[in-house]
Amino acid sequence: MTIEVRVPTLGESVTEATVATWFKKPGDAVAVDEMLCELETDKVTVEVPAPAAGVLGEIVAGEGETVGVDALLATLQAGEGAAPAPAAQAAPAKAASAPASGGASVDVMVPTLGESVTEATVSTWFKAVGDTVAQDEMLCELETDKVSVEVPAPVAGVLTEIAAPEGSTVDAAAKLAVIAAGEGAAAAPAPAAAAPASAKDVADAPSARKLMAEKGMDPAAVQGSGRDGRVMKEDVIAALNKPAAKPAAPAAPRAPVPAEDAAREERIKMTRLRATIARRLKDAQNNAAILTTYNEVDMTETMALRSQYKDEFEKRHGVRLGFMSFFTKACCAALKEVPEVNAEIDGDEIVYKNFVHMGIAAGTPQGLVVPVIRDADQMGFAEIEAAIAEKGRRARDGKLSMAEMQGGTFTISNGGVYGSLMSSPILNPPQSGILGMHKIQQRPMVINGEIVARPMMYLALSYDHRIVDGKGAVTFLVKVKEALEDPRRLLMDL
Repeated sequence: MTIEVRVPTLGESVTEATVATWFKKPGDAVAVDEMLCELETDKVTVEVPAPAAGVLGEIVAGEGETVGVDALLATLQAGEGAAPAPAAQAAPAKAASAPASGGASVDVMVPTLGESVTEATVSTWFKAVGDTVAQDEMLCELETDKVSVEVPAPVAGVLTEIAAPEGSTVDAAAKLAVIAAGEGAAAAPAPAAAAPASAKDVADAPSARKLMAEKGMDPAAVQGSGRDGRVMKEDVIAALNKPAAKPAAPAAPRAPVPAEDAAREERIKMTRLRATIARRLKDAQNNAAILTTYNEVDMTETMALRSQYKDEFEKRHGVRLGFMSFFTKACCAALKEVPEVNAEIDGDEIVYKNFVHMGIAAGTPQGLVVPVIRDADQMGFAEIEAAIAEKGRRARDGKLSMAEMQGGTFTISNGGVYGSLMSSPILNPPQSGILGMHKIQQRPMVINGEIVARPMMYLALSYDHRIVDGKGAVTFLVKVKEALEDPRRLLMDL
């Protein structure tokens, strides 16, 4: 039987990926769940496993090609050894919908995916039609942007139907499969449910066609973000909201390369991650009036306090005492003094946040992510350190949910861990402020008329000048500086 291998894991608002590497070639025997290829998308490297044991047939999307949601990657001839006869492909079609006998049918539905996440991609099925499953045994895995969701069996029984094959995109609360409750016999052979999905590769989304018809829009005027230019609903909405603009000036032609250098150049296609980072950074610069102001802080007192209590702190609270909790507490105190740094612009209104949801930028193998510590202004040092450690662990493992990375009101970025002495961080929209920490370095300072070596750190506050004036930005940095140079102020709410 021929099984289609389709694109998994794109996630919310991500409609395509790039085939990075094929680990198998046509004719190779593969085991179930053995990795076939690797895709690259925004902050995520996606491994595509074999849905069944068999022989890899045709590779439809070669390395370097861009593929859309549910696009066909390859075909797999299921079974041991050589591919079965073609006639076997159509035989089970009628039996596919027949439920197994011996129990009531229970639908397996897509679970709640998180705030603002409306769809997911079926990444992997761990069970095949006819397999016996235990209650709470994992059936399949769904993936959205940066999130993997495991779907357990709601009851014990036999898997009789897979309604959403691997690579398909499913909405929240959509049906994934059907289980015949009870210990029944094996169900009918696997359905060919994925076969009609190929129409999605070229047709515009139905919701997009409906909206374009309602608005009287020319489909040719809407740029699609899906595979082969497929127009999605969000593309239509973006086109409706986009103000009329003058045609952009053509990009300056690349200077010709001297003939003697051309042979020594290497041209590599930009990865999905790097392309997305480039686009988002440019969007942030285009949409906000970003300005950066600087100061420096003497870390002597903070380092001494940390050194004095770090061992006792770890014994009592079970978490290490780092510098991030001091900076988080200092920023929370400063945000109360300068609330516009903790605000955002919404149209012609300014939204002031009477709470602090602190974003802590974290570097991961997949790229930069910003998990959010909610109500950080209500937390103590131990709670902040525990939250940072837990979020950092989940970020490195790729287990952060979308909800954990949304809703931040201010961000702290620590370039000092990489040795940065000075930088200008870029805003994390729609936030209006981001603090850049840097390397602590011994520098000569004049203290009471004498030159002494002190552990100094440069601080950088990038802010949206549309909402934050220079006075407010400088005041904020001074408040952070004062709190860190006399950390006892943090304990007394001064």
